[in-house]
Amino acid sequence: MPASHRLITDRRALDDLIAEIAGADEYTVDTEFHRERSYFPKVALVQLGWPGGNVALVDPLAVDLAPLVTVLEGPGTAIMHAGNQDLEVLHRACGTVPSRLFDTQLAAGFVGFSTPSLALLAERVAGVHLPKASRLTDWLQRPLGEEQQRYAAADVAHLADIAAALRRVLAETERLAWAEEECEDLRARDWGPPDPDAAWLRMKEARQLRGKARGIARAVAAWRERRAAELDVPARHVLPDLAIVGIAMNPPTSAAGIAALRGVDARHARGNVAAAILAAVEEGKAAPPESIPAPRRDEVERDKRPAVALASAWLSQLARELKIDTTLLATRSDLSSFLNGDPDSRLAHGWRHRLLGDPIRRLVAGDFALAFDGRGGLTLEERSGRPVTVDLPVPEVDWATPA
Repeated sequence: MPASHRLITDRRALDDLIAEIAGADEYTVDTEFHRERSYFPKVALVQLGWPGGNVALVDPLAVDLAPLVTVLEGPGTAIMHAGNQDLEVLHRACGTVPSRLFDTQLAAGFVGFSTPSLALLAERVAGVHLPKASRLTDWLQRPLGEEQQRYAAADVAHLADIAAALRRVLAETERLAWAEEECEDLRARDWGPPDPDAAWLRMKEARQLRGKARGIARAVAAWRERRAAELDVPARHVLPDLAIVGIAMNPPTSAAGIAALRGVDARHARGNVAAAILAAVEEGKAAPPESIPAPRRDEVERDKRPAVALASAWLSQLARELKIDTTLLATRSDLSSFLNGDPDSRLAHGWRHRLLGDPIRRLVAGDFALAFDGRGGLTLEERSGRPVTVDLPVPEVDWATPA
């Protein structure tokens, strides 16, 4: 635990901090934020650490975070833990994300951990017990208490040591390039506001929609997304998914028609809200079917389902042998999209393709076979081509012809 930390609450102190960190080869960063009742995350604190055991807490309620862009876009590597939400927060607050990233949770998945918490990694890798008391505190309250500050400072105080230890093991096991590639994929995502026209594709029920219902769902979900951003409330507070699916499947033509659908309450069926929903319905109806992208298919054709099951079994075995988090290798959805020929599948490029792509293709093609190894495990091996048959009579009955 650092002996002390700085609390940054004015621009001069922030400028001094930036001058210190800007030349560092690496720095640690974390954020505290809330988004339970808002569309956009509300950043409440940014924690930064840099060589020499230095830690600073920047209070965004007291000082504009935008100048941190100098640090984020500088040459140093940002060390974060489970940084996907923090990257969104930084992008919204500063307009950018770090130019280089090492995520300790991602990296730990390549050396035997399964999406570990920071507290677990700190204990197992650095031998440090992090404080827990302030984990669910209200970070937007002021003033910040000493216990809150100690908790926040601890989140970045040991990240550099954890990262160094993980890098050593990754290098020894020739997996450092994999972890770095995965961290870069995370860093390079689009962290800007989501595309309203793609919002409907995130709805689980969207896969069941057909024809014009897809266009209506897209238009209504896009209106909901824009409205939620305008009001800064969670999208579900504007209109639930169930209501959007109901509107898409049974398009209303009046406020009374909206009121009759499941998932809709009185506020949706009157005034400007009802008018906006009906306008979105008409917009969706008018959309050419070819302009509506099909939802991503997470299932394969029936004749390929055994291939998914076989490949999943092999990947689980391989993950155990290599001590890699199974979900880092591939999920069932990854397998399905790969076998469906999706060029954007995680298995279609990068280290996953080099390690797994060809064996999975050859397993599906029949060149490889999966067998028990006699020790309770599975092994992928070249197929012998000598099938084993079961000698049983096969029913040959024409059920259309009476016996």
